[in-house]
Amino acid sequence: MNDSLKKILEYNQVFVEDKKYEPYLTSKFPDKKYVILTCMDTRLIELLPASMNIKNGDVKIIKSAGGIINTPFGGLMRSIIIAIYELGASEVFVIGHYDCGMSSVNPEAVKRKFIERGIKQETIDIIEYSGMNLERWLQGFDDVRESVRGSVKLIRNHPLIPDIPVHGLVIDPTTGKLDVIVEG
Repeated sequence: MNDSLKKILEYNQVFVEDKKYEPYLTSKFPDKKYVILTCMDTRLIELLPASMNIKNGDVKIIKSAGGIINTPFGGLMRSIIIAIYELGASEVFVIGHYDCGMSSVNPEAVKRKFIERGIKQETIDIIEYSGMNLERWLQGFDDVRESVRGSVKLIRNHPLIPDIPVHGLVIDPTTGKLDVIVEG
């Protein structure tokens, strides 16, 4: 067994046996009725909820690279729609952050890393020949504020999103300060 997995499972066994899960018991429905789309940045794991006074059970949090929605009918939009219609969310927050890694992603460099990690050029060619524009798909953004505005606009204009507030914010990943970019 992989050493990382082994360590996690050993810890998990003690966690469950000692009932350390009890402080986290809640329902699947968000108490504050928010769904948050944000970045997967490690600095935000505890900082973002703390900066917004959010506890376990308060909100639905969806994380992706850059907190970017780049297609109206992909998994991120599906998650937002399910959070609204099935889980009772009544407000959406798109929260980007300063110093985001997606602002410096170089799609050509990522494609080179594919090759270095064993993906064959032939595989990349097939993907691109099938109509997938890998450069566009891997592309980040130049301005986090514009990225947040773009995701807010996509959510607001989605044909399956009801008339609910969709906010756009940017968080400082050091201090937790929130800047409002779009008020829903």
